[in-house]
Amino acid sequence: MNRLARRALHSSQIPEDLESVTFRDDAGENPAAAGVSQETVDALWRSVQSLYRTGVHPGIQISIRHKGEQVLHRAIGHASGNGPHDPRDAAKVPMTTDTPICYFSASKAVTALLMHMLAEQGLVNLMDPVSYYCPEFGVNGKRTITVHQILSHRGGIPAIPRETPIDVLWDNDEIWRLLCAARPVEVDGAKVAYHAITGGFVLQRVLERVTGDSIEKYLDKHLRRPMGMKWFTYGIAPEHLDELACNYATGPTPRFPVSWVVNRALGGDIRTVERVTNDPRFQEAVIPAGNLCGTAEEMGRFFQMMLNGGLWNGRRICSEITIRRAIQQFGSLQIDRTMMIPMRFSAGMMLGGNPVGLWGQNSRFAFGHVGLINKLCWADAARDISVSLLNTGIPIVGHHLPALAKFVYTVGNRFPLIPEHRRPLIAA
Repeated sequence: MNRLARRALHSSQIPEDLESVTFRDDAGENPAAAGVSQETVDALWRSVQSLYRTGVHPGIQISIRHKGEQVLHRAIGHASGNGPHDPRDAAKVPMTTDTPICYFSASKAVTALLMHMLAEQGLVNLMDPVSYYCPEFGVNGKRTITVHQILSHRGGIPAIPRETPIDVLWDNDEIWRLLCAARPVEVDGAKVAYHAITGGFVLQRVLERVTGDSIEKYLDKHLRRPMGMKWFTYGIAPEHLDELACNYATGPTPRFPVSWVVNRALGGDIRTVERVTNDPRFQEAVIPAGNLCGTAEEMGRFFQMMLNGGLWNGRRICSEITIRRAIQQFGSLQIDRTMMIPMRFSAGMMLGGNPVGLWGQNSRFAFGHVGLINKLCWADAARDISVSLLNTGIPIVGHHLPALAKFVYTVGNRFPLIPEHRRPLIAA
């Protein structure tokens, strides 16, 4: 891609020799143990390389597991220094499989499971109103909005008030005051409207009220440490800020009506999103719906645990019924009134569908979450796979979409549906 095209498409410079910017975790790949051929591994990797060649993702990480074994674990590109507007003499930091990346909205899947774990522990009933645990939330018509409605994007408070200063995102007390004062657009849970940021703060407040502890400590105690994660924290510690991958607004500048949808969902244009998400105040904050940080392997590990019915390396993280409740479809396929696309949700997960869905062809038993449209993290019980594709570009609509769709299709094609009697129990 020549310089003029790169400038028009806000894309990074891609070398001819992709091996020069490829990091392979050879010890972490064991396709033979899962009965996966080298041909399949190569096909999957080629689809990742094709996405990288579009130039909209300066860095990519990939982790794919089948039958519990990691069959692909690699990185390509740079964590920083090769963005479309980085100076030519900027230091280029290679992307590795251990580079922490912000998961953005894929964080919601983790926060949702924490709430389901609270229910397993008898600390909350998800069908209770939020105001049962946080009475101050019940004003201005929100008294009957339930925890479950918040989890399933039916809570009626999909966005923070317009003109709210961006600094509010890292001021938990002020964001809570605004959410308590907000008037819902509806309270009966009949309509889906994606809660990009708001729901996470509500769930955080309920969790902290019933446990008497912070959501960070609860995550650390019940998920991060039991599963042996290195990163996997809300935000990142100040001493590790320089290790966190940068985010880049890439691809064609969104125009109306796409720009309207972006502003409606995220509260700002894509350049503002880039600036905010690279701000150390955002990176160090606790934003349960949008700033969990970790690697592709760690998010893949999380979804593999869910695929295992709550088990990780022989250790019980949560019960199988908790996993089933977290992935159970709630309501029918509907046009999401925030994103303006058809969606199927559980209480916390984005679900696949037949004959085609968000997670590819014949993905009825797939569940996961997208992060800023481009990060794709999911598990498919009918194929016994967990997949985590992380990247550092935040293009919205652009020339990369065919390559992104081809990646999802390749995964579904290379891991065909397995007989029902051999599937994980959660696919039964």
